[in-house]
Amino acid sequence: MSRNLQVLLAERPEGWVEPRHFRLHEAPMPSPADGQVLVRNLWLSLDPYMRGRMSAAKSYADPVDVGAVMIGGTVGEVIDSRDPALRPGDHVVGMLGWQQYGCAPARALMKVDASRVPLQAYLGPLGMPGVTAWYGLQRICEPRAGETVVVTAASGAVGSVVGQLAKSQGCRVVGVAGGAAKSRYVTDELGFDACVDYKAGRLGADLRAAVGDGAHCLFENVGGEIFDRLLGLMQPFGRIALCGMISDYNNTEPYAMRNVRAVLVQRLKLQGFIVSEHMELWPQALRELGELVAAGKLRWRESVADGLEQAPQAFIGMLRGENFGKQLVRVG
Repeated sequence: MSRNLQVLLAERPEGWVEPRHFRLHEAPMPSPADGQVLVRNLWLSLDPYMRGRMSAAKSYADPVDVGAVMIGGTVGEVIDSRDPALRPGDHVVGMLGWQQYGCAPARALMKVDASRVPLQAYLGPLGMPGVTAWYGLQRICEPRAGETVVVTAASGAVGSVVGQLAKSQGCRVVGVAGGAAKSRYVTDELGFDACVDYKAGRLGADLRAAVGDGAHCLFENVGGEIFDRLLGLMQPFGRIALCGMISDYNNTEPYAMRNVRAVLVQRLKLQGFIVSEHMELWPQALRELGELVAAGKLRWRESVADGLEQAPQAFIGMLRGENFGKQLVRVG
């Protein structure tokens, strides 16, 4: 416990992220100040938003500084506490980044119960991805029973929860995923009514066949050509929750949209959102998601990289769609 392995941002990428953009670093073990706790990170979440934090371009949040620890959600064990609210042995979720150990104010961490669900689930269906799915679907898409809901990146940490929530509300749910195995998982295990494999080479025809008379709701995680085509398949007064555009994150030139006119013609509601701006709704979302998990009504899948030194390659693979479900790093 004398050294703390960290992954730092070595340089800002232009285009696709490469291993050279990260640097492994051994730092002194941090020591908590009054009101803080020292946490041994057990699991690290890898998420698409991190690509934006590697860039200095204007965004909704400040970028990671070159030479600083990469940002990231973690779940771990308190090993030293200077705040009576948390004790050694407690498990907590926080934003301690790509490192083995981290200090944070106790008030910035959320204590979690590891007896009910696997600890890493608090970085997936019972964490930021789950709340993202809940908020975008319930507060922006507002689906009604019998409507058609389309979800892109349907096998991922967010999309898989969106589709299952929509099915529980009596909707017809169509997913879009990359590859036959992911598409089968979406229909056979998650219970979607249909799933389009965008890698099959028939994107336009397959989307039209799956969506049918048109989508009432779209939960968009991908952007690019898929989003462009789906805009042309929306019902009048359809609702779109724009959660992510991962297909564009590594492009030096953004995809040129051709169907934006559909927003006007079909009188669509299109709204982007950042789930961290709605913290007042997290307790309700987590309570409802927790009930579904406890009842066995919410399924999820994980891709796990072992060891913090594997985080850069796992992150690059996630951006290329190589993960299956939630991408995690087992740190401890």
